[in-house]
Amino acid sequence: MKFLDQAKIYIKSGDGGNGVVAFRREKFIEYGGPDGGDGGRGGDIIFQAIDNLNTLIDFRYTQHFRARKGGNGSGSNRTGAAADDVIIKVPVGTQIFDDDKETLLADLDETGKTITLCRGGDGGFGNARFKSSTNRAPRRADPGWPGEERWIWLRLKLIADAGLVGLPNAGKSTFLSVASAARPKIADYPFTTLHPQLGMVRLSSTEEFVLADIPGLIEGAHMGNGLGDRFLGHVERCALLLHLIDITSEDVVETWKTIRHELEAYHGDLIKKHEIIGLNKVDLLTSEEVLEKQQALEKATGQKVFLLSAATHHGVKDILYYLQNYITNHKLNDISHQKPFSPI
Repeated sequence: MKFLDQAKIYIKSGDGGNGVVAFRREKFIEYGGPDGGDGGRGGDIIFQAIDNLNTLIDFRYTQHFRARKGGNGSGSNRTGAAADDVIIKVPVGTQIFDDDKETLLADLDETGKTITLCRGGDGGFGNARFKSSTNRAPRRADPGWPGEERWIWLRLKLIADAGLVGLPNAGKSTFLSVASAARPKIADYPFTTLHPQLGMVRLSSTEEFVLADIPGLIEGAHMGNGLGDRFLGHVERCALLLHLIDITSEDVVETWKTIRHELEAYHGDLIKKHEIIGLNKVDLLTSEEVLEKQQALEKATGQKVFLLSAATHHGVKDILYYLQNYITNHKLNDISHQKPFSPI
């Protein structure tokens, strides 16, 4: 299945049914009176987040969604049937924006979360609604109210606990394939990864987390260089970022600064996330060269730098357990800061 994380669609809720003008005419009933029923309500447009989708590819082929009109009223005070709602199922993590692509209408970040974006029109009144002591035979019936319509943008931000960032060919896809059951494309040329990949990392029967790999960034990605920075939205929800750096780079410190600059240019909050730095491909250099580059990077960043080789699995378990501990503590802190439930 192809990956698509943006889509523009048109939605329209159903119009309300029309009221009707009718009078009761039965044998032996001298004064029947008005008995025109009301129109039925039009269908709503509802979005629902489900957990068995991870792409918006369906909206490339179906871009118009319309709910049905409510049924018209009829005699004998019968109300028209209400139209069925149209439920549009989207992946968990989908954001809904207005046509300007800036106004956020909804963020469906939990399984089962729903939002009614366009409400169906109310049905019009039949003439039975207008009878009174001074108007015993009203001939007025209202049409149904029109439904709502709009163009909207859907944007998917994958739900992951940790995100992989780095330059192309830093070994991110290889690391993801070693750490999880995911099987991303791996090759020795830049931009092998063309769209985000998710992998479930299971360290034990009770310890697991989701790791997201996004296409590599290069200098000037925020200006559209390379594949640009549009995929960085998929790591905005992550608790932390794992920054992989190819230790064979001429200047590992400058490589680290390049990615940090692109993160800051994309969104100021992204650079504030907890960052774990890993020097990958240590099996390609001597111990002295590895130590020299590790110390230089630790001095520039002011934090511990992990050494690993995704190809030989060296150091992979250590960094995965570090990620798991941080994610577990982060979730516990989120729970402790939630306000306690107080019944009304």
